[in-house]
Amino acid sequence: MARMTAARAAVEILKREGVADAFGVPGAAINPFYAALKASGGIAHTLARHVEGASHMAEGYTRTHPGNIGVCIGTSGPAGTDMITGLYSATGDSIPILCITGQAPTAVIHKEDFQAVDIASIAKPVTKMAVTVLEAAQVPGVFQQAFHLMRSGRPGPVLIDLPIDVQLTEIEFDPETYEPLPVYKPAASRAQIEKAIGMLNASERPLIVAGGGIINADAAELLVEFAELTGTPVVPTLMGWGLLPDDHELNAGMVGLQTSHRYGNATFLESDFVLGIGNRWANRHTGKLDVYTAGRTFVHVDIEPTQIGKIFAPHYGIASDAKAALELFVEVARELKAAGGLPDRSAWAEAAQERKATLQRRTHFDDIPIKPQRVYEEMNKAFGPETRYVSTIGLSQIAGAQMLHVYRPRHWINCGQAGPLGWTVPAALGVAKADPEASVVALSGDYDFQFMLEELAVGAQHRIPYVHVLVNNSYLGLIRQAQRAFEIDFQVNLEFENLNSPELGVYGVDHVKVAEGLGCKAIRVTDPAELGDAFEQAKKLAAEHRVPVVVEAILERVTNISMSTTNDIGNVVEFEEIATEPGHAPTSIRTLKV
Repeated sequence: MARMTAARAAVEILKREGVADAFGVPGAAINPFYAALKASGGIAHTLARHVEGASHMAEGYTRTHPGNIGVCIGTSGPAGTDMITGLYSATGDSIPILCITGQAPTAVIHKEDFQAVDIASIAKPVTKMAVTVLEAAQVPGVFQQAFHLMRSGRPGPVLIDLPIDVQLTEIEFDPETYEPLPVYKPAASRAQIEKAIGMLNASERPLIVAGGGIINADAAELLVEFAELTGTPVVPTLMGWGLLPDDHELNAGMVGLQTSHRYGNATFLESDFVLGIGNRWANRHTGKLDVYTAGRTFVHVDIEPTQIGKIFAPHYGIASDAKAALELFVEVARELKAAGGLPDRSAWAEAAQERKATLQRRTHFDDIPIKPQRVYEEMNKAFGPETRYVSTIGLSQIAGAQMLHVYRPRHWINCGQAGPLGWTVPAALGVAKADPEASVVALSGDYDFQFMLEELAVGAQHRIPYVHVLVNNSYLGLIRQAQRAFEIDFQVNLEFENLNSPELGVYGVDHVKVAEGLGCKAIRVTDPAELGDAFEQAKKLAAEHRVPVVVEAILERVTNISMSTTNDIGNVVEFEEIATEPGHAPTSIRTLKV
């Protein structure tokens, strides 16, 4: 039997579970693990500048390809607490990441030793498992169980805390005969699927609400086939955006209070049946439940049984992995179609596309300072269907979701439930690391960008190129807009006159100088007519220098982005002009009908 340290055994298991990359920051209490990582080889490591950044890099890495599991590593004490935000973000969006932390020696954990904290107890509410391993012989089993849990049922993160003496203890372990544990995923029965399709067939105006669970299950093609077989329009959630192309004839647009389309909400409010697959009825998707559910029959398919009925009681629920369910949905739909048992939905689908052609928001403005809508219009022109967009929260993300176009799964990589400021830079680095040849484009407001901008240096050091579109109004724009209900504008303005960059006026932070100081390239744009050229230049600079390239658009200080002020998807306020002629929305999916 092979004999090795528990730390080395853990590294060998990582490799056999498919891990090829890790993100982290070494420290005294995790150095034995890093020594094993170096000695073993086979796992590339990206040194983060902040341990929270490492956790978000791991998230971006996981979200990029089916089967990926991002790994983040840190020392004891504050490293683990720094990664709690990443664990929370991952658990909220059903993203498996593995967080490995060092710990003080077992004999002094309870004695307030330097950087000794009960990280397992802190992390438990935001993980599927959080454990401090006190016996070295348990390390292989704990890691094996971690990967089993991360992949089984509703995916999610795990934290493993390793005291330094446990890492250094030698154990008997044979990596050559190691085998991952079988993954458990519930699967729908044919009878359940037949009942759900029967309910769909009995309706007149059905919709499919397609969530991120379908992306997690790598089942986008099955979803599209089922929608096409039955002629049912699809509403992707924010986490499911890209499951079918935005220009697909059955894409009805997104629904919600903020990240939604005018035509998406209008079509949803006309529906009489909703089949939700792999979605969690997030509150910013549904808004008021009485409005959302009125007059509609609901079927909910979710991998997590306790998710069914959590937000509201569906008329029928099925606990199933999305792929297993969709395989049966397609099978039954094929049989019904061959037998002439599926109703003709063409008129309903055409009505949804008619709304897409008539209910649009204006994007074309020539104003200086730049209106944000124009930025997204130019992004649509500059960045093609292969682009992987990365964003987290704020008016920038909301407007981006309203106006950008996504055509493929995992090409809108968004932190949906937690929405922590600062997520975008490290997550984009994780995405670009996972797919080095991809066109990765991040989208941030100035405050999200400032939260973790030190991680740009990671991209410079490790040559991880991507384009970061930074829309700067020197305001906490989303919070300012929310404060309108309180008739205040308080502690949300970031403007100041920068003594070192007087040309910025009151826009404060010189993001170009900061980005360049961190080893990256940056371009500032003040005229909307120059955005297109700036994006093209950014792509060339990223390809040439293999570093992140920031394109900063100086926006007008105040813009109110379309959203509901009453928590009602039937009452979304259009603060800006809507499109009334084709030239107002030149990059819309459908040419505007007037």
